[in-house]
Amino acid sequence: MPSIFDALPGIEVPAGAISKGLAQLWADTAARGEAAPSADDVKATQVNLVLLLGFNTTPEDAVQQFDTTVKFSRRYPCRVVVLCPLPADDKTVGISAKIYGECHLGKSKGDTRCCEFVMLSYATSAREHLENQVSVCLSTDLPLYYWAHRFASSARMSEYQYLMRRSKRVLFDSAVAPEDALTFPWPKPEAVRDLADARLLPIRQSIGQFLANFAPGVLTDGLVNVSVAADSSLKAEGRVLTGWVKERLKNCGAKDAVSYKSVEQRDLGAGRFELRFDYADNKKSFVCAGDLAQHREHLSANFGSGELDLPVAVNLLSPEAALGEAMFF
Repeated sequence: MPSIFDALPGIEVPAGAISKGLAQLWADTAARGEAAPSADDVKATQVNLVLLLGFNTTPEDAVQQFDTTVKFSRRYPCRVVVLCPLPADDKTVGISAKIYGECHLGKSKGDTRCCEFVMLSYATSAREHLENQVSVCLSTDLPLYYWAHRFASSARMSEYQYLMRRSKRVLFDSAVAPEDALTFPWPKPEAVRDLADARLLPIRQSIGQFLANFAPGVLTDGLVNVSVAADSSLKAEGRVLTGWVKERLKNCGAKDAVSYKSVEQRDLGAGRFELRFDYADNKKSFVCAGDLAQHREHLSANFGSGELDLPVAVNLLSPEAALGEAMFF
């Protein structure tokens, strides 16, 4: 099986010649008549993004995250440094590098959006030199974002303190991260964002807009139980949705005695979830039933003024859109 570094596209260059290699890459691209940054705007980028592909990343998954980042760059031109750590038992010495770049034409002739990738493969013995190498690869005048993907151990994240402390946002996906990532003492907890939460934006919006039609007291009066049931593939999203609903209901005046629970149900059906409010008065109710495989959601409620039903077309954000949501909003 190839390593994640081998699976990623790009041109291999010496680690000490990355800048020269990128300049030559763009020169060759322009010579072929393809889209490239103009001579007076070689970088044509807006942000720095460091993507760590942790030990649980497979070659296929690495390519998928690479493609997600390329799609992201079509809206937000960026310089991306992809970290590909080698297992501790690997005998490789030093740091290997690859470069990759492409440009996309925007709405006008002068709107050229480019991304530059630097992939770094390194052994445990070379990690002490990694900070300097990453610093050289980044555009110093642009904000830095850090995305840790499928890291095997939260404790090992401490080895990347310099990235976590310098970054404007630190991203991870609780659907594929160790469970203790949710309680890990991040150096800047206010900067940490969960991609599972970002993916839920359309669902949170549809529920919020529906419930905004009712006064806060109507929603919380007599509320006893709030439950989220989710298909096993949506375990992280179910947990995030439960936390979001709890926070919003408490802001509306819900009592501390209200019970909140998220349940994984393997027999619920692929891509399905259900949010339910239970009240002491059995005549009151709220249910949101979603089927993401069918891209639909059904909201129904009765808060004393009759039944209200609303079907909604809905889906999770695409991976590249979720990445932008988590980084900038």
